[in-house]
Amino acid sequence: MTLGIVLPAAGASSRMRGRDKLLEEVDAVPLLLRQTRRALSLGLPVLVTLPTVSGARATSLDVAANAGLERRPVPDAASGLSASLRVAAGWAMERDMSGLMIVLPDMPDLDADDMRAVAALHADHPGDVIRATDAEGRFGHPTLLPARLLPALVTLSGDTGAREVIGPEKIRPCRLGGTRATLDLDTPEAWADWRSAKG
Repeated sequence: MTLGIVLPAAGASSRMRGRDKLLEEVDAVPLLLRQTRRALSLGLPVLVTLPTVSGARATSLDVAANAGLERRPVPDAASGLSASLRVAAGWAMERDMSGLMIVLPDMPDLDADDMRAVAALHADHPGDVIRATDAEGRFGHPTLLPARLLPALVTLSGDTGAREVIGPEKIRPCRLGGTRATLDLDTPEAWADWRSAKG
């Protein structure tokens, strides 16, 4: 059984006031492409959920054509993150995957080694829910759900992600350095502060 990775990229960037956070350039490439490449470097199947199959986000991924990459539209993306997770759970179950790693693509400090650390913990504890934490122990992402919880993802609604599915579960933490597991950029101010800190 293979572990799968999903980057939920069907949201509206509503707090960016007209800009698309996933198309902001980092290292001279759109953030979505950059984080997708990092996920693909693990050699695992990667799914990117998108608002449409032909929009700017989909186009940004064209240069990442790879046998391990699949793109799927989320027709009801406006209903929240759960819409992407429902699509991702269906994708993972179709392929009889051992689990699904959720990697939020608006976290530019999250790198491939962080994803590998979560995947390695899953290999040792395949039935556990795994959540990355920052250096202070605060939960963030990636979050990894084992195969046994995927059917529950299909029933999700709203914009709370997988919280109601993992709430009753004992969580196995995967500590990452700094704030890589918790820093997301979803406002112009957050982007400006991050770029300023990076010099």
